[in-house]
Amino acid sequence: MEKSQEIKPFILQILQEVDEEVEKGSVGITLNIAGNSRSLSGERVTGEDFWILCRVLKNNSFINGLDVRYNLLSDVGAYYAAKLLQKQRNLIYLNLMFNDIGPDGGELIAKALHKNRTLKHLRMTGNKIENKGGMFFAAMLQINSSLEKLDLGDCDLGMQSVIAFATVLTQNQTIKGLNLNRPILYGEQEESTVHLSHMLKENQCLIELHICKHDIKNCGMKQLCDALYLNRSLQYLDVSCNKITQDGMKYLADVLKSNTTLEVIDLSFNRMENAGANYLSDALASHNRTLKALSVVSNNIEGKGLVALSQSMETNPTLSHIYIWGNKFDGATCVAYSDLIHTGRLKPDNTDVEPFVVDGHVYLAEVSNGLKRHYYWTPGYGEACSPSSNAGFSLAPVSWSRIQPAVSCCSDSLHNVLSAWMNTSFPISILHVSGSLELSLPNTHVGKTQSLLQYSSVFTIAYILSCNHSYLLRFLVSRTRL
Repeated sequence: MEKSQEIKPFILQILQEVDEEVEKGSVGITLNIAGNSRSLSGERVTGEDFWILCRVLKNNSFINGLDVRYNLLSDVGAYYAAKLLQKQRNLIYLNLMFNDIGPDGGELIAKALHKNRTLKHLRMTGNKIENKGGMFFAAMLQINSSLEKLDLGDCDLGMQSVIAFATVLTQNQTIKGLNLNRPILYGEQEESTVHLSHMLKENQCLIELHICKHDIKNCGMKQLCDALYLNRSLQYLDVSCNKITQDGMKYLADVLKSNTTLEVIDLSFNRMENAGANYLSDALASHNRTLKALSVVSNNIEGKGLVALSQSMETNPTLSHIYIWGNKFDGATCVAYSDLIHTGRLKPDNTDVEPFVVDGHVYLAEVSNGLKRHYYWTPGYGEACSPSSNAGFSLAPVSWSRIQPAVSCCSDSLHNVLSAWMNTSFPISILHVSGSLELSLPNTHVGKTQSLLQYSSVFTIAYILSCNHSYLLRFLVSRTRL
C-alpha cells in the first residue's frame, strides 16, 4: 500500500512552498497542514497521507514544527506519528488536535515519547484517547525529560488518569504547561481537584494549568487557593466553565492579596455575581500588583460589580487585560469601560468590548479578543494567532515558545557590548536574516547572556533554541540603534 501511495496535490503544493523557504535560507519552519485552514478548501490529510509526510520530515533539519490539526489521521496516522517521533531529531512542536485518534493511537504516541528528547510541545486536544490513553501519557511523564507543554483537553480522560497526572507532576520538573480540560468525571467529591491542589503545593515548575470543566465548586476552589499560598511558579490558571460562586471568589481574592506569581486568571463561565466581583476588585485595587489579565466572561455580574472591576484598574497599574462580555451591562458599566478605553488606560486590543454611541447613549459591543479566543478554530479573516485573541499565551508563555517584544540593536554594537560585558573574546557570528539578527555562541556564555538580557533595557531575548553544542539567539531589529 505504501509504495503505491500518491502525494495529494495540496500536500505537494505545501511541500513545494517549504522547499522555496528553505532555498531562501529559512530555518525553524513549522509545516502547517491544518484541516481547518482556509487555504485547504476542504481537503484533509488521512493516516495514509501522513506516511508520506513522515518520509519527508524524517531527515529534514529545516522543519521543527508540524501542525496537522483537524484532519483524519486516526490511529493509522498515530502509528506514523510515533515512528516520526522516534526518528526525527529536530521536531519540537507537534499539533495533532482533533484527528480521531483513539486509545490505541494515544498509547503509540505516548510510548514513542519515552525515548524522544527533542519534542517540547504536543497538542492532542480533542482526540478521544480516554482513560487508557491518559494513563500511558501519565506514565510517559515519569520517563520523558524534554516535553514542556502537553495539551490533553477534551480527550475524555477519566478520574484515574487525572489523578495519575497530578501524582506524576509532584516529581516531574520539566512540564511547564498542562491542559486537562473536560475530563469525564463521576461523583460529587471533587477528587481530581483535591489531587491537583496537592500537586500545586509540591510542584514549583508548572507555569500554566488548564482545568476547565472539572465541575469545581467552592470547596474545590478553596483547595486550589490553599495550594496557591504555597505555590511560587504558576502564572496562568484556567478554571473556566466550572461551578464557582461568590464564596469561591472570596478565597481567590484572599490569595491575590499575597500571591506574586499569578499573571493570568480565567474565570469565564462561572457564577461569581456582584459579590464575587467586589471581592476581586478590592484585592486588585489595594493589594495585588502582579496580575495582568482577568477574564470574568459570563459570570452573571451586574453593573455595580463591573464598575467596581473598572475602578480597580484606575488604581492598579499592572492589570492590563480584562474581559467582561456576557454579563449584565447597564449605563454606568458602558460609560466606565468607555472611559478606560478613551483615556488609554485600557487598550482596545486588551478587552473584548468596544464602546459606541447611539442617540447620546454609550453602549458596548463585543470584539473578537480574549485569553484563548482562537485556541480551537481559525477565524475567517484577520490573524489566527494574534496576541489580542490569544492574550493568555502571550502574557504567560511557556519556555521555548516565549516571544518577547522587538528590540533595538545593530550587529557591530551588539558584538562589542556582549564581548565587553563578558570581559572575554569569543567566537560569535552575526547574520541578518529577514529583518532579524542571528547569533551563535558557545554554551559556556549562555548563562551570562540570559542574565544580561534579563536585566538590560538595551535588548531583550526573543528565544533561545538549543542546537547541538551552540545556542541560537535571535534578536528582532527595531527602528533605533544602540
